Amino acid sequence: MLAGYEWGWDNARALIGIGLIYGLCWLLSEKRGLFPWRIILGATAMQFVFALLLFGVPFVRGILFHANDVVDGLQAATRAGTGFVFGYVGDNTAGAELMEGTPPPLFFFQILPIVIVVAALSAILWHWRILRWVTNGFAYIFQRTMGLGGATSLAVSANVFMGMTEAPVLIRPYIKGMTRSELLIMMTAGFATIAGSVLVVYGAFLDGKMANPLAQLLTASIMAAPAAVAVALTMIPETTPTTERMKQPDFNYASTMDAFSTGATDGLKIVLNIATMLIAALALLWLVNAGLGALPDAFGAPLSIERVLGWVFAPLMYMIGVPWNEAAQSGSLMGVKTVLTEFVAFLQLAELPVDAMDPRTRIITAHAICGFANFGSMGILIGGLSIIEPDRRDDFLSLAWRTLLAGTLATCLSGAVVGALPYQLFAGAH
Repeated sequence: MLAGYEWGWDNARALIGIGLIYGLCWLLSEKRGLFPWRIILGATAMQFVFALLLFGVPFVRGILFHANDVVDGLQAATRAGTGFVFGYVGDNTAGAELMEGTPPPLFFFQILPIVIVVAALSAILWHWRILRWVTNGFAYIFQRTMGLGGATSLAVSANVFMGMTEAPVLIRPYIKGMTRSELLIMMTAGFATIAGSVLVVYGAFLDGKMANPLAQLLTASIMAAPAAVAVALTMIPETTPTTERMKQPDFNYASTMDAFSTGATDGLKIVLNIATMLIAALALLWLVNAGLGALPDAFGAPLSIERVLGWVFAPLMYMIGVPWNEAAQSGSLMGVKTVLTEFVAFLQLAELPVDAMDPRTRIITAHAICGFANFGSMGILIGGLSIIEPDRRDDFLSLAWRTLLAGTLATCLSGAVVGALPYQLFAGAH
């Protein structure tokens, strides 16, 4: 299956990076004597299986590579709605009249509304048991291969398709009785994956900048799920017997109309939250860079938060397979994702010209930043979970920093798996 693909030191270093990441998790473990090596090996195997299955099997790859057609369809459908609601602004007619050629879409009026459409569609598909069937299938895999309880396995699998605050709603009655290990698994899975509603937006950002972006990001979210479980259980090993954790919750909408209205309303909340966070994050970024720009140049260029974060995260990106000459640039995006939001990081990645970053490095970076693990999301996650289960607020707060680190390392593990495999596999080469 991999005949004819190139493999070298950069790929081998990514394998070493996987071991180093789990070694760091072990050093931070609450119970170092309970190293879950079987779960780690199983999670790593699952990540490679997912990657090889989705990109190495021609039939599956052919289906997956049509994912970008979904983006085109959703964009067209959304434009029909925004064109009616916002008129000239919503369908970009005003921009076409003011500018020569095809103008770029207006972010708030033409791109963010996709989130509302996908959220409503996801809720309907859940009510019709289509998305529920897919989610339960992944939950069964996690339950059988990693010994997770029914509630935890469902939360992990749901995070692959839903948001970090929406997925816990599915298991709301069971959160009160969860162990600290299970809570960390649930929270880490939320930070290590990306909601389907914004996944489509990120895929649209990267269209034309990397091969099959939506397929890549969907695969990254799926691959990060077992890594999130393994990282969480390495940091806080589980000691409660499996039989006491085998619970299978469920979640229902009252009707298709209830699913539609609830999903659309939730999508609007996400849109407003994204817009608010972006305004604040980009303003803060500008202020910090203005202050750093007043300082003397460093290594022949003005200082900026992106350059500083690039230096900090460069060793991490190097160890997951990025060449050293591009590690600072890749690390900069990883740092922006952590300090600000992944939305800003994807925007900056999309703004990089195609020839400004090696295609392999771009793919590894996209997988590594494909998660909600950032400072802003900490507040969102803790706030959302505290509303769902107020009695466990102290536990949520005590696990916040571990969750941030665990979520970051889990996405890096996905990047490392991509880095360990031949680039041509993910580029769609035959």
